[in-house]
Amino acid sequence: MSIGNSPEDERPFNDVSEEARPSVGRALRQARIAAGLTVDDVSSATRVRIAIVHAIEADDFAPCGGDVYARGHIRTLARAVRLDPAPLIAQYDAEHGGRPAPTPAAPMFEAERIRPERRGPNWTAAMVAAIVAVVGFVGFTAFKGGDGGNDAKSQVAEGASAKPSKSSSPTTKKDKPAAPSSEPSDSAIAAAPQDKVTVQVSAPNGRSWISAKDHNGRMLFDGLLKKGESKTFQDSSKINLILGDAGAIELYVNGKKIEDDFRPGAVERLTYTKGDPEAG
Repeated sequence: MSIGNSPEDERPFNDVSEEARPSVGRALRQARIAAGLTVDDVSSATRVRIAIVHAIEADDFAPCGGDVYARGHIRTLARAVRLDPAPLIAQYDAEHGGRPAPTPAAPMFEAERIRPERRGPNWTAAMVAAIVAVVGFVGFTAFKGGDGGNDAKSQVAEGASAKPSKSSSPTTKKDKPAAPSSEPSDSAIAAAPQDKVTVQVSAPNGRSWISAKDHNGRMLFDGLLKKGESKTFQDSSKINLILGDAGAIELYVNGKKIEDDFRPGAVERLTYTKGDPEAG
């Protein structure tokens, strides 16, 4: 019979919280699956290549091209799958040697100190300007002195021309209230032009990540639409949408409400064109 600690008591203590915490790539993958998004969806929304998304989810950051680009990709992917990017970037820094030291600012301050010494006051230009001003003043005084006999006639002419200007001012004031308002309203959406497609996306029932592109594939919006917010998109021929949580979204296309029964949490890809709204 032995007295003292047993062999089990001498085993090193393991930090369960550290072991249980997933890696950066695994956390991004789990959040993407929980959001109901595929790798193609995330790549299309963030413009990060599919191969790089797969590599990051496998904790392989070599294809990113460096720590700066890796942090940028982590931040972009985290926002797309509704994660706070700050803890993931901090975890990445801890696992890859931390952030690089900031660039010393001494050369910048040295340049700022030297620059003013090269520029002195331009006394030649100042003297020339003063001479021109004096000559101009003398010439103006001589001209006014020779034209003194015509002052009365000029005052009468000015008085006659001033009267019609007062009568025309009320017309200008009446025109100002008729200026159109710069802010779009629901009635403006309802009266959308026939030669364009107008799509209004609202989130009255909750928040949802959305992506909108025009007919050329140019990104119009990519981000989180919070509860109570709305966005309006317009294009000459076509609007392409991706809804991360379609059940929280209401759509109005060319002033008409879309009555599709979207399920909560469902990812929907939609395309709308001119004329009657049709889901693509």
